[in-house]
Amino acid sequence: MKAKDSGRPPRPPIDTPAYMLMVARLIRNAGKRVSDANVEDLQSLIELRDDLDAAILRAVIGLRVSGATWQEIGNATGTTRQAAIQKWAHKVG
Repeated sequence: MKAKDSGRPPRPPIDTPAYMLMVARLIRNAGKRVSDANVEDLQSLIELRDDLDAAILRAVIGLRVSGATWQEIGNATGTTRQAAIQKWAHKVG
C-alpha cells in the first residue's frame, strides 16, 4: 500500500523515541498520582488503557497505509506476522 499524496508539504521529522519516553513518564507519574489520591480516581487511569489501544490501532492502520508489512508490524510488536494479522487485520480492512 502506498501513502496518498495530500498535496501538503511534508512534515518535518519528529523525534518519536524522545516523545514516547515523555509519554511513558507521564503514564508512570499518573499511576503515582492516583496512588496518592482517592480510589475513585483509579477509573481515569484505567480509561487510559482504552486510549492506548486506540492509539496502537491508529498506528497500525497508518503503518499499513504507508506500506508496512504484517511481518514488520509483528516484529515491532514482539509477535509474529500471523499474530499481528489475527489481532488487527479485521480492524484495518
